Amino acid sequence: MSTSPYPSYPDDLERPGLVRTGRSTFVRPIRPEDSDRLVAFVGSLSRATLAYRSLGPVVRARDDVIRRGAQVDYLNELALVALAGDEIAGLVRYVRDPAEPEHAEVTFTIRDDHQSEGFGRLLLEHIAAAARARGIRVLEADVLADNTRMINVFLGSGYRVEAGPPGQIIHFEIAVDPQAQAVARAERREHTAVRRSLRPLLEPRSVAVIGANRRPLTIGHEIVANLLRGGFDGGVFPVNPRAERIAGVRAYAGVRDLPEPPDLALVAVRAQAVPEVVRECAEAGVRAVVVVSTGFGETGTEGRSAELELARFARASGMRLVGPNCMGVLNTAPAARLAATFSPALPAPGRVAMSSQSGPLGLAVLDHARRLRLGFSGFVSVGHAVDVSTDELLQWWEEDPATSVILLHVETFGDPRRFARVARRVAPRKPIVAVHPGPADSVASSLFAQSGVIRTSSLQELFDVALLLAHQPPPPGDRVAVITNAGGPAALTVGACTANGLRVPALSERTRHTLRSSLAPHAEVANPIDLTPMATAAHYRRALEAALADDGVDAAVVLFMPPLADKPDEVAAAILDAAATAPDKPVVTSFLGGAGVADLLHRDGLVVPTYTFPEAAAASLGHAAAYQAWRSTPAGVVPDLAGVDAERARSLVASCAAGPVPAAVAVELLAAYGIAVRDVPPGPGPDAFLSVGADPVFGPVVSFGLTGDYADLMADVAHRVTPLSDRDAREMVRSLRAAPLLDGRAGGPGVDLAALEETVLRFSAMVDDLPRIEALQLRPVRLLPPGHGVAVTHAAIRLTEHTTGGGPA
Repeated sequence: MSTSPYPSYPDDLERPGLVRTGRSTFVRPIRPEDSDRLVAFVGSLSRATLAYRSLGPVVRARDDVIRRGAQVDYLNELALVALAGDEIAGLVRYVRDPAEPEHAEVTFTIRDDHQSEGFGRLLLEHIAAAARARGIRVLEADVLADNTRMINVFLGSGYRVEAGPPGQIIHFEIAVDPQAQAVARAERREHTAVRRSLRPLLEPRSVAVIGANRRPLTIGHEIVANLLRGGFDGGVFPVNPRAERIAGVRAYAGVRDLPEPPDLALVAVRAQAVPEVVRECAEAGVRAVVVVSTGFGETGTEGRSAELELARFARASGMRLVGPNCMGVLNTAPAARLAATFSPALPAPGRVAMSSQSGPLGLAVLDHARRLRLGFSGFVSVGHAVDVSTDELLQWWEEDPATSVILLHVETFGDPRRFARVARRVAPRKPIVAVHPGPADSVASSLFAQSGVIRTSSLQELFDVALLLAHQPPPPGDRVAVITNAGGPAALTVGACTANGLRVPALSERTRHTLRSSLAPHAEVANPIDLTPMATAAHYRRALEAALADDGVDAAVVLFMPPLADKPDEVAAAILDAAATAPDKPVVTSFLGGAGVADLLHRDGLVVPTYTFPEAAAASLGHAAAYQAWRSTPAGVVPDLAGVDAERARSLVASCAAGPVPAAVAVELLAAYGIAVRDVPPGPGPDAFLSVGADPVFGPVVSFGLTGDYADLMADVAHRVTPLSDRDAREMVRSLRAAPLLDGRAGGPGVDLAALEETVLRFSAMVDDLPRIEALQLRPVRLLPPGHGVAVTHAAIRLTEHTTGGGPA
């Protein structure tokens, strides 16, 4: 007998619908009597559509198998059909995962003559609502990488979508809870608006340089010269009332004298004149302004006020503003070449985009990148970032086909929560590597970890990681083979690999047998593979090919100490030959003592990164492996929590004045979020605490740790920015160095981790819903054995004054 709470046929799911083309359709659950209709539908599909549906070679099912697809229980399996007349135009089906009942696999099939009309997006909306009503929070789908129509349906659906690593098959996870749906649709609108607003900045049709100078090596002159040298094919308009021509181009007396309103204006005049120049730009119809000029926020409070007023005016006038105190923007796309900068070093085209908050630093960055042969797709020096921000540039490069790696130099965050939200969306598809000043254990590290951003400790490390990710795939795992012709550097490399979370495992017996038969008699065929100083280029090629063919190896580090009798160019060629045999496994090198080796490790689009010292190679691989592990982990969702009475909580907060909340009200507030305050004896392990405080950079930050010496002396505390997903809560609890005390690895039964993670999520929801909470601490939180939950024994809440909401668009 069925225990389903739904009738045999849920007629409440029958709905009329309109697809994007305006065609009318009717969506309803499939019925047993649809079996013949289903057979006809499948029979009408082309081989290509069937291949996309089955993720591989076409195998046409028998009619009796197809007919069984019309039999569903409407709870654990549900299929919806979209009808065109009396025929099925599209079909969507989910099957609940018995191991994770809140997850279900979803598949879509659209008849060939109705593809590109919008049936896929319509069916996604209907199946998401039905799944949500049946307790399913995440729909999972596997899509062939060239099935662009289905990929676009997911990415443009308005739901929060997490995409797995790119490959032949892309795994999508779609959060279907109402909150995620609303947020995702708002994000999509924001994303579209941001990209449109940045187009005049990064793809302008014409550029004015205000403050252009006749003298070479001045900022105003070099910007004009770089625009011309860089191949910009639009109008270049120098503005200088005392010059007729600059860098061979006609100059104009003022913005009002230009032959057309330029999309972009670069301003390089003294600070006092900038406001009037920006006003003239607005009146002339300029759509984006880059203020190169200094003399603003770096001079103190008065300068900061001036630049904020400048930004407010620009936005009110419909312009976007970069800077002030910046060095300009670059775009190397063939259709939009733009070198709007005074930098003497212009990078070659490449796959890396970068945002830098320091103008002077940008000069060094571009020069260093050129020497590394690291090509750029784009570069923006945002300066004081009073308007155009890092997270907005992320959204531009998110869809830029020329960009595969994004680098960030970040000093401050305008809106950390928006940065985290955008980065979490971009990072699964394009690695983001950031350098941020401050201690390694700061809240910034937690924000980056939460967002999937690779944080580096120095600019050198930033470029080391970029060099790898721009040219090689991230490793599928953490197992590294080390190939060398000198034992000392190999030992250093093994130690560096271990320090960076990598393993140097023993090679398989088959691989060792291959190596013994193809290398010199005295070579060591364990791991590291020591070829001895007598190794030839052929030995390097055979060793690297064998190591990469080993299923227990995910990446390789190749070390070469040039002996007197051998040639680095031959070894480099051998490494390129071998690396080409395993394109899914990264190879990095260190040619100790070699000069100009980077030029040798390039061939027909294949580049093997090389580092002066092997420690840098190992550190870069470690970062790449950790990133791959992050994006391979199933995406989290912000769950709907049972028993939450947010309206009651808001009413209680509204009745309270600023300052400490009375104890009885604090207890009632927590109860509204399903957190009970009760007095119980200590559990078998340590107590914990949960707190939120206002960080000067990141705003409200949730912190979790164990009480006593763990937090006070060891600073063993995890931080996250709200809202927390279930993945964030899980990682937050397990990221402590003292985590073995919680999960039983240190002996004993451990604690109720599921209850602890749920408490963290409820705490986060409370903080997110009630912006007047300035500080909130639960201390101590008794951690009880598995099955016994957790107990909050004391809570302290402090409120700010009443807020009016709103904020920047």
